[in-house]
Amino acid sequence: MQPEPSPYSGRVERLRAGLAQADALLILDPKNIRYLTGFTGSDGALMIGADWVVLLADGRYVTQARSEAPGTEIFEFRRRVDGVAALTRQHALGRIDFESAALSVEEYLRLLEALAGVDVRPLSDGLKSLRAVKTEHEVAKIGEAARIAKEALAAVLTMVRPGVRETDIAVELDYRMRCGGAEQVSFETIVASGPNAALPHATPGSRVIEPGDCLMVDFGAVYEGYHSDETCTYCVGRADSRQREVYGLVLAAHDLAIGAIRAGVACGEIDRVVRNCLERAGLADHFSHGTGHGVGLDVHEEPRLARGREEILQAGMVVTVEPGVYLPGLWGIRIEDTVLVTEEGCRILTQTPKDLTIL
Repeated sequence: MQPEPSPYSGRVERLRAGLAQADALLILDPKNIRYLTGFTGSDGALMIGADWVVLLADGRYVTQARSEAPGTEIFEFRRRVDGVAALTRQHALGRIDFESAALSVEEYLRLLEALAGVDVRPLSDGLKSLRAVKTEHEVAKIGEAARIAKEALAAVLTMVRPGVRETDIAVELDYRMRCGGAEQVSFETIVASGPNAALPHATPGSRVIEPGDCLMVDFGAVYEGYHSDETCTYCVGRADSRQREVYGLVLAAHDLAIGAIRAGVACGEIDRVVRNCLERAGLADHFSHGTGHGVGLDVHEEPRLARGREEILQAGMVVTVEPGVYLPGLWGIRIEDTVLVTEEGCRILTQTPKDLTIL
Protein backbone atom coordinates (compact mmCIF):
# COMPACT_ATOMS: atom_id res chain seq x y z
CA MET A 1 0.00 0.00 0.00
CA GLN A 2 1.44 3.39 -1.01
CA PRO A 3 1.91 5.90 1.82
CA GLU A 4 -1.11 8.13 2.27
CA PRO A 5 -0.58 11.84 1.59
CA SER A 6 -1.28 13.70 4.82
CA PRO A 7 -5.05 14.23 4.90
CA TYR A 8 -5.29 16.03 8.22
CA SER A 9 -5.28 19.71 7.24
CA GLY A 10 -8.02 19.07 4.69
CA ARG A 11 -10.13 17.26 7.27
CA VAL A 12 -9.75 20.11 9.75
CA GLU A 13 -10.79 22.62 7.08
CA ARG A 14 -13.89 20.54 6.24
CA LEU A 15 -14.82 20.54 9.90
CA ARG A 16 -14.30 24.28 10.21
CA ALA A 17 -16.41 24.93 7.13
CA GLY A 18 -19.35 22.98 8.48
CA LEU A 19 -19.23 24.41 11.99
CA ALA A 20 -18.26 28.03 11.67
CA GLN A 21 -20.23 29.80 14.45
CA ALA A 22 -17.99 29.10 17.45
CA ASP A 23 -14.63 30.71 18.25
CA ALA A 24 -13.22 27.22 18.77
CA LEU A 25 -14.22 23.58 18.59
CA LEU A 26 -13.36 21.11 21.33
CA ILE A 27 -12.96 17.54 20.04
CA LEU A 28 -12.79 14.79 22.67
CA ASP A 29 -13.57 11.46 21.00
CA PRO A 30 -10.19 9.68 20.53
CA LYS A 31 -11.31 8.33 17.13
CA ASN A 32 -12.16 11.83 15.88
CA ILE A 33 -8.86 13.17 17.26
CA ARG A 34 -7.06 10.41 15.37
CA TYR A 35 -9.00 11.20 12.19
CA LEU A 36 -8.10 14.89 12.40
CA THR A 37 -4.44 14.64 13.54
CA GLY A 38 -3.11 11.07 13.34
CA PHE A 39 -2.66 10.86 17.13
CA THR A 40 -3.64 7.38 18.37
CA GLY A 41 -3.51 7.90 22.14
CA SER A 42 -6.50 6.95 24.24
CA ASP A 43 -6.75 10.28 26.09
CA GLY A 44 -6.44 13.89 25.07
CA ALA A 45 -8.33 16.75 23.45
CA LEU A 46 -8.16 18.77 20.26
CA MET A 47 -8.99 22.47 20.07
CA ILE A 48 -9.54 24.04 16.66
CA GLY A 49 -9.76 27.78 16.14
CA ALA A 50 -10.17 29.87 13.02
CA ASP A 51 -6.46 29.70 12.17
CA TRP A 52 -4.94 27.41 14.81
CA VAL A 53 -5.05 23.78 15.94
CA VAL A 54 -3.74 22.51 19.29
CA LEU A 55 -3.55 18.90 20.44
CA LEU A 56 -3.72 18.59 24.21
CA ALA A 57 -2.03 15.59 25.82
CA ASP A 58 -0.82 14.64 29.27
CA GLY A 59 2.75 13.61 30.08
CA ARG A 60 2.13 9.97 29.13
CA TYR A 61 1.39 10.88 25.53
CA VAL A 62 3.42 14.00 24.70
CA THR A 63 6.25 12.15 22.96
CA GLN A 64 3.77 9.99 21.06
CA ALA A 65 1.74 13.04 20.04
CA ARG A 66 4.80 14.82 18.67
CA SER A 67 5.71 11.75 16.65
CA GLU A 68 2.23 10.98 15.29
CA ALA A 69 1.00 14.55 14.73
CA PRO A 70 4.00 16.47 13.34
CA GLY A 71 3.14 20.03 12.47
CA THR A 72 0.39 20.20 15.10
CA GLU A 73 1.05 22.29 18.18
CA ILE A 74 1.15 20.11 21.32
CA PHE A 75 -0.01 21.45 24.70
CA GLU A 76 0.84 19.36 27.77
CA PHE A 77 -1.70 19.29 30.60
CA ARG A 78 -1.99 17.71 34.01
CA ARG A 79 -5.82 17.84 33.99
CA ARG A 80 -7.64 18.01 30.69
CA VAL A 81 -10.09 20.68 31.87
CA ASP A 82 -7.22 22.87 33.07
CA GLY A 83 -5.54 22.58 29.67
CA VAL A 84 -8.74 23.61 27.88
CA ALA A 85 -9.14 26.55 30.26
CA ALA A 86 -5.55 27.72 29.68
CA LEU A 87 -5.99 27.71 25.89
CA THR A 88 -9.33 29.47 26.23
CA ARG A 89 -7.65 32.31 28.12
CA GLN A 90 -4.68 32.38 25.73
CA HIS A 91 -6.94 32.81 22.68
CA ALA A 92 -9.56 34.97 24.44
CA LEU A 93 -12.38 32.67 23.36
CA GLY A 94 -15.97 33.74 23.83
CA ARG A 95 -17.72 30.59 22.59
CA ILE A 96 -16.60 26.96 22.45
CA ASP A 97 -18.62 24.17 20.83
CA PHE A 98 -17.73 20.81 22.37
CA GLU A 99 -18.26 17.15 21.51
CA SER A 100 -20.93 16.29 24.08
CA ALA A 101 -21.15 12.56 23.35
CA ALA A 102 -17.54 12.13 24.44
CA LEU A 103 -17.78 14.08 27.72
CA SER A 104 -19.02 12.76 31.06
CA VAL A 105 -21.42 14.84 33.13
CA GLU A 106 -18.76 15.12 35.84
CA GLU A 107 -16.16 16.56 33.49
CA TYR A 108 -18.77 18.79 31.83
CA LEU A 109 -19.54 20.39 35.20
CA ARG A 110 -15.83 20.92 35.81
CA LEU A 111 -15.54 22.47 32.36
CA LEU A 112 -18.38 24.91 33.05
CA GLU A 113 -16.71 25.93 36.30
CA ALA A 114 -13.31 26.40 34.67
CA LEU A 115 -14.80 28.36 31.73
CA ALA A 116 -17.06 30.69 33.69
CA GLY A 117 -18.21 33.49 31.39
CA VAL A 118 -17.54 31.49 28.21
CA ASP A 119 -20.46 30.33 26.08
CA VAL A 120 -20.05 26.52 26.05
CA ARG A 121 -22.39 24.63 23.71
CA PRO A 122 -22.68 21.06 22.46
CA LEU A 123 -21.67 20.53 18.85
CA SER A 124 -24.41 20.06 16.30
CA ASP A 125 -24.99 16.69 14.65
CA GLY A 126 -22.81 17.82 11.76
CA LEU A 127 -19.81 16.13 13.36
CA LYS A 128 -21.47 12.70 13.01
CA SER A 129 -20.98 12.68 9.25
CA LEU A 130 -17.37 13.91 9.38
CA ARG A 131 -15.89 10.45 8.77
CA ALA A 132 -18.70 9.00 6.63
CA VAL A 133 -16.98 9.29 3.22
CA LYS A 134 -13.72 7.36 3.04
CA THR A 135 -10.59 8.00 1.00
CA GLU A 136 -9.01 5.29 -1.13
CA HIS A 137 -6.42 4.72 1.61
CA GLU A 138 -9.12 4.27 4.24
CA VAL A 139 -10.98 1.81 2.02
CA ALA A 140 -7.75 -0.11 1.43
CA LYS A 141 -7.25 -0.46 5.20
CA ILE A 142 -10.80 -1.72 5.67
CA GLY A 143 -10.22 -4.18 2.83
CA GLU A 144 -7.02 -5.43 4.45
CA ALA A 145 -8.83 -5.89 7.76
CA ALA A 146 -11.48 -7.91 5.91
CA ARG A 147 -8.81 -10.05 4.26
CA ILE A 148 -7.19 -10.83 7.62
CA ALA A 149 -10.57 -11.77 9.08
CA LYS A 150 -11.51 -13.93 6.10
CA GLU A 151 -8.29 -15.95 6.24
CA ALA A 152 -8.65 -16.44 9.98
CA LEU A 153 -12.20 -17.73 9.61
CA ALA A 154 -11.21 -20.14 6.83
CA ALA A 155 -8.59 -21.65 9.12
CA VAL A 156 -10.96 -21.93 12.08
CA LEU A 157 -13.84 -23.57 10.18
CA THR A 158 -11.87 -26.80 10.05
CA MET A 159 -12.39 -27.21 13.81
CA VAL A 160 -16.19 -26.81 13.67
CA ARG A 161 -17.90 -30.11 14.48
CA PRO A 162 -20.41 -31.47 16.99
CA GLY A 163 -18.95 -31.47 20.48
CA VAL A 164 -16.91 -28.26 20.11
CA ARG A 165 -17.90 -25.33 22.35
CA GLU A 166 -18.85 -21.91 20.99
CA THR A 167 -16.20 -20.23 23.10
CA ASP A 168 -13.45 -22.50 21.73
CA ILE A 169 -14.22 -21.32 18.19
CA ALA A 170 -14.44 -17.66 19.23
CA VAL A 171 -11.11 -17.73 21.07
CA GLU A 172 -9.37 -19.48 18.18
CA LEU A 173 -10.81 -17.02 15.66
CA ASP A 174 -9.60 -14.05 17.71
CA TYR A 175 -6.16 -15.65 18.00
CA ARG A 176 -5.95 -16.29 14.25
CA MET A 177 -6.93 -12.71 13.43
CA ARG A 178 -4.24 -11.35 15.74
CA CYS A 179 -1.65 -13.73 14.31
CA GLY A 180 -2.69 -12.70 10.81
CA GLY A 181 -1.89 -9.04 11.39
CA ALA A 182 -4.90 -7.56 13.19
CA GLU A 183 -4.15 -4.94 15.84
CA GLN A 184 -7.20 -6.20 17.69
CA VAL A 185 -10.62 -7.62 16.95
CA SER A 186 -13.36 -5.21 15.90
CA PHE A 187 -15.70 -6.24 18.74
CA GLU A 188 -16.36 -9.23 20.95
CA THR A 189 -16.60 -12.05 18.41
CA ILE A 190 -20.01 -13.69 18.25
CA VAL A 191 -20.14 -17.46 17.83
CA ALA A 192 -23.70 -18.63 18.48
CA SER A 193 -25.16 -22.07 17.86
CA GLY A 194 -28.65 -23.56 17.94
CA PRO A 195 -31.08 -21.45 20.02
CA ASN A 196 -28.26 -19.00 20.83
CA ALA A 197 -28.15 -18.04 17.15
CA ALA A 198 -31.62 -16.55 17.60
CA LEU A 199 -29.99 -13.84 19.78
CA PRO A 200 -28.61 -11.15 17.43
CA HIS A 201 -25.84 -10.18 19.89
CA ALA A 202 -25.24 -13.49 21.62
CA THR A 203 -22.12 -13.99 23.74
CA PRO A 204 -20.10 -17.14 23.04
CA GLY A 205 -20.53 -19.59 25.91
CA SER A 206 -19.97 -23.17 26.90
CA ARG A 207 -22.78 -24.54 24.73
CA VAL A 208 -21.59 -27.54 22.73
CA ILE A 209 -22.40 -27.54 19.03
CA GLU A 210 -24.88 -30.21 18.01
CA PRO A 211 -25.73 -31.82 14.65
CA GLY A 212 -28.32 -29.76 12.78
CA ASP A 213 -27.37 -26.49 14.49
CA CYS A 214 -27.21 -23.18 12.72
CA LEU A 215 -23.88 -21.62 13.64
CA MET A 216 -23.69 -17.82 13.36
CA VAL A 217 -20.25 -16.18 13.35
CA ASP A 218 -20.07 -12.36 13.52
CA PHE A 219 -16.46 -11.17 13.49
CA GLY A 220 -14.04 -8.49 12.35
CA ALA A 221 -10.43 -7.38 12.47
CA VAL A 222 -8.76 -3.98 12.92
CA TYR A 223 -5.93 -2.94 10.62
CA GLU A 224 -4.18 0.42 11.13
CA GLY A 225 -7.21 1.58 13.10
CA TYR A 226 -9.84 0.55 10.55
CA HIS A 227 -12.43 -2.17 11.19
CA SER A 228 -14.01 -4.92 9.18
CA ASP A 229 -17.40 -6.46 9.98
CA GLU A 230 -18.87 -9.65 8.58
CA THR A 231 -21.35 -12.36 9.57
CA CYS A 232 -21.49 -15.89 8.19
CA THR A 233 -24.07 -18.50 9.14
CA TYR A 234 -23.45 -22.21 8.62
CA CYS A 235 -25.36 -25.43 9.23
CA VAL A 236 -23.52 -28.16 11.10
CA GLY A 237 -23.83 -31.69 9.73
CA ARG A 238 -27.11 -31.15 7.94
CA ALA A 239 -29.72 -28.51 7.11
CA ASP A 240 -33.44 -29.23 7.23
CA SER A 241 -35.89 -27.85 4.70
CA ARG A 242 -36.91 -24.89 6.90
CA GLN A 243 -33.31 -23.85 7.48
CA ARG A 244 -32.62 -24.03 3.76
CA GLU A 245 -35.74 -22.01 2.99
CA VAL A 246 -34.98 -19.25 5.49
CA TYR A 247 -31.32 -19.10 4.53
CA GLY A 248 -32.37 -18.62 0.91
CA LEU A 249 -34.76 -15.81 1.88
CA VAL A 250 -32.16 -13.99 3.98
CA LEU A 251 -29.61 -14.33 1.17
CA ALA A 252 -32.16 -12.97 -1.30
CA ALA A 253 -32.78 -9.95 0.95
CA HIS A 254 -29.02 -9.46 1.29
CA ASP A 255 -28.51 -9.62 -2.48
CA LEU A 256 -31.43 -7.28 -3.21
CA ALA A 257 -30.02 -4.71 -0.78
CA ILE A 258 -26.57 -4.89 -2.33
CA GLY A 259 -28.16 -4.52 -5.75
CA ALA A 260 -29.99 -1.39 -4.59
CA ILE A 261 -26.99 0.39 -3.07
CA ARG A 262 -25.50 3.24 -5.07
CA ALA A 263 -24.73 6.92 -4.58
CA GLY A 264 -27.90 9.01 -4.43
CA VAL A 265 -30.15 6.43 -2.75
CA ALA A 266 -31.62 7.14 0.70
CA CYS A 267 -30.37 4.94 3.52
CA GLY A 268 -33.92 4.10 4.54
CA GLU A 269 -34.65 2.81 1.04
CA ILE A 270 -32.06 0.03 1.44
CA ASP A 271 -33.69 -1.02 4.70
CA ARG A 272 -37.10 -0.96 3.01
CA VAL A 273 -35.88 -3.30 0.26
CA VAL A 274 -34.79 -5.85 2.88
CA ARG A 275 -37.98 -5.60 4.95
CA ASN A 276 -40.21 -5.91 1.92
CA CYS A 277 -38.41 -9.08 0.87
CA LEU A 278 -38.78 -10.65 4.31
CA GLU A 279 -42.35 -9.40 4.70
CA ARG A 280 -43.43 -11.23 1.56
CA ALA A 281 -42.23 -14.42 3.24
CA GLY A 282 -43.94 -13.59 6.55
CA LEU A 283 -40.62 -13.11 8.33
CA ALA A 284 -40.35 -9.33 8.75
CA ASP A 285 -41.33 -9.53 12.43
CA HIS A 286 -38.27 -11.73 13.02
CA PHE A 287 -35.85 -9.10 11.71
CA SER A 288 -35.17 -7.02 14.81
CA HIS A 289 -32.42 -4.56 13.84
CA GLY A 290 -31.42 -2.16 11.09
CA THR A 291 -30.08 -3.36 7.77
CA GLY A 292 -26.63 -1.84 8.19
CA HIS A 293 -24.27 0.83 9.44
CA GLY A 294 -21.13 2.67 8.49
CA VAL A 295 -17.72 1.12 9.21
CA GLY A 296 -14.37 2.85 9.65
CA LEU A 297 -12.34 3.90 12.67
CA ASP A 298 -15.37 2.68 14.65
CA VAL A 299 -17.17 -0.51 13.77
CA HIS A 300 -20.48 1.36 14.08
CA GLU A 301 -20.55 4.85 12.61
CA GLU A 302 -22.51 6.96 10.16
CA PRO A 303 -24.47 6.40 8.03
CA ARG A 304 -27.18 4.01 9.27
CA LEU A 305 -29.25 1.86 6.93
CA ALA A 306 -32.43 1.76 8.98
CA ARG A 307 -36.13 2.46 8.78
CA GLY A 308 -36.90 6.13 8.16
CA ARG A 309 -33.30 7.29 7.69
CA GLU A 310 -33.29 10.01 5.03
CA GLU A 311 -29.53 10.47 4.67
CA ILE A 312 -28.35 9.99 1.09
CA LEU A 313 -25.62 7.47 0.28
CA GLN A 314 -22.50 9.02 -1.23
CA ALA A 315 -19.69 7.45 -3.21
CA GLY A 316 -16.93 6.52 -0.77
CA MET A 317 -19.18 5.53 2.11
CA VAL A 318 -18.54 2.07 3.55
CA VAL A 319 -21.57 0.31 5.01
CA THR A 320 -22.66 -3.14 6.12
CA VAL A 321 -25.60 -5.06 4.72
CA GLU A 322 -26.80 -7.54 7.35
CA PRO A 323 -30.35 -8.86 7.13
CA GLY A 324 -31.26 -11.59 9.57
CA VAL A 325 -34.10 -13.80 10.73
CA TYR A 326 -34.23 -14.91 14.36
CA LEU A 327 -36.63 -17.63 15.51
CA PRO A 328 -36.61 -17.70 19.34
CA GLY A 329 -35.87 -21.09 20.82
CA LEU A 330 -34.83 -22.52 17.46
CA TRP A 331 -32.06 -20.74 15.55
CA GLY A 332 -31.16 -17.59 13.66
CA ILE A 333 -29.57 -16.75 10.33
CA ARG A 334 -27.72 -13.50 9.53
CA ILE A 335 -25.71 -12.80 6.39
CA GLU A 336 -23.49 -9.71 6.45
CA ASP A 337 -21.06 -8.09 4.07
CA THR A 338 -19.30 -4.73 4.16
CA VAL A 339 -19.48 -2.78 0.91
CA LEU A 340 -18.06 0.39 -0.63
CA VAL A 341 -20.69 2.70 -2.15
CA THR A 342 -19.86 3.82 -5.70
CA GLU A 343 -21.61 6.01 -8.26
CA GLU A 344 -22.77 2.95 -10.19
CA GLY A 345 -23.49 0.56 -7.29
CA CYS A 346 -21.18 -0.92 -4.70
CA ARG A 347 -18.10 -3.11 -4.27
CA ILE A 348 -18.07 -5.88 -1.69
CA LEU A 349 -15.04 -5.65 0.63
CA THR A 350 -15.70 -8.81 2.65
CA GLN A 351 -15.07 -11.80 0.42
CA THR A 352 -16.14 -14.88 2.41
CA PRO A 353 -18.62 -16.83 0.24
CA LYS A 354 -22.22 -16.49 1.41
CA ASP A 355 -23.85 -19.49 -0.25
CA LEU A 356 -25.34 -22.01 2.19
CA THR A 357 -22.52 -24.19 3.52
CA ILE A 358 -22.84 -27.39 5.54
CA LEU A 359 -19.87 -27.91 7.84
